[in-house]
Amino acid sequence: MFDLIAFDADDTLWHNEPLYAKAQDKLADLLASYADSDTVIQRLYETEVKNLGYYGYGIKSFTLSMIETAIKLTNGRIPGVEIEKIIGFAQDMLAHHTQLLEHVEETIGVLAQSYPLMIITKGDLLDQEVKLSRSRIGNYFQHIEIVSNKTEAIYANLLTRHKIEPQRFLMVGNSLKSDILPVIALGGHAVYIPYHVTWAHEIIEPQPGEHNGYYELEHIGQLAGLIEELGRG
Repeated sequence: MFDLIAFDADDTLWHNEPLYAKAQDKLADLLASYADSDTVIQRLYETEVKNLGYYGYGIKSFTLSMIETAIKLTNGRIPGVEIEKIIGFAQDMLAHHTQLLEHVEETIGVLAQSYPLMIITKGDLLDQEVKLSRSRIGNYFQHIEIVSNKTEAIYANLLTRHKIEPQRFLMVGNSLKSDILPVIALGGHAVYIPYHVTWAHEIIEPQPGEHNGYYELEHIGQLAGLIEELGRG
């Protein structure tokens, strides 16, 4: 039924959110004498969104936004030794082992026996390649695509390059905005697996009945069964 099944990586295949949340908390503690925690986290979020067009997604982009937030909240008074601590937060994130979500390893192993698999994710190329190499599932994927954003145009270009018709393509992810709705708009198939925490920039609220055509699962362990059922249908 499908010529290609693609997956988002962060918070679809492996946990990503705790790394960012812990780094935010560390930054808030570091800047506690300048602003309260809520202010630090809100200013960091605003800075991240502003910087997406400059730096894109990923830990390195996040680090630059942490440093910029610290400089602005301290009116430039933050000492170099504390900037060095922020860089240390990022190095800890980059060195962290990859923790697969429940059911991922067995599900990917089963699907790889019948379908070509791809990862399509945003972020830094080196960071994502390292995560994949540490994940124990890297050998199951024929392709990894790191994109600056996930829009209808970018998906269309990607499918054209890989010579895949949209109706023969399935995307699996945890963001309606990035992983699901652009693919549905192209005439492809998508499976939405919500994660318990989603970055505010990725949250959208579709109007009832406005967007349909995708499938929603509680966890990735249900994916192989859904695909088998779709094949029978």
